[in-house]
Amino acid sequence: MRWTVHGERQIYENSWVNLWLADVQQPDGHRLEHHVVRIRHLSVAAVVNDHRQVLMMWRHRFITDTWAWELPMGLIEPGETPAQTAVREVEEETGWRVPAVRPLVYAQPANGITDSEHHVFRADTATWTGPPTERNESDRIEWIPLTALRGMIDRREIVSSGTLVGVLYLLLDEATPALPGARPDPG
Repeated sequence: MRWTVHGERQIYENSWVNLWLADVQQPDGHRLEHHVVRIRHLSVAAVVNDHRQVLMMWRHRFITDTWAWELPMGLIEPGETPAQTAVREVEEETGWRVPAVRPLVYAQPANGITDSEHHVFRADTATWTGPPTERNESDRIEWIPLTALRGMIDRREIVSSGTLVGVLYLLLDEATPALPGARPDPG
């Protein structure tokens, strides 16, 4: 069932987040104003080494007051492709450089309220370049064994949606071949 959009108006704007009110009509005829959060889209990178470990960062998120492991990620800058953002964020946040990434999975984590898109990529090689240039991202950077990820999710040591989608699909990618005709994210 498709909702009808009669119009939208912006009620708040800044470089991080924009809030809109949409005048929508539900399939049953009920009409209402629905809040829509529009934010810049995000790229996430799952970097896996030849020891079957993934590069992760231990960080605090003040909004939810949680500590958890995350994959490198960041907002896509104007003029950047999602893949370019993923490569840039890995080096800025971890000090590891990846020569290339390939699409892993695409997600819309909260599409009932936001238009946020998460482009998740995988890299299978990385070279240490030095300490991260982005100093406000994490307390620790570690290579985590893929076999440890399930337990970390169960213990809520991985909670960010971008990271959850990435590591779950990474585990799926490790366990099963891609289906014929699957469409990777063009990045």
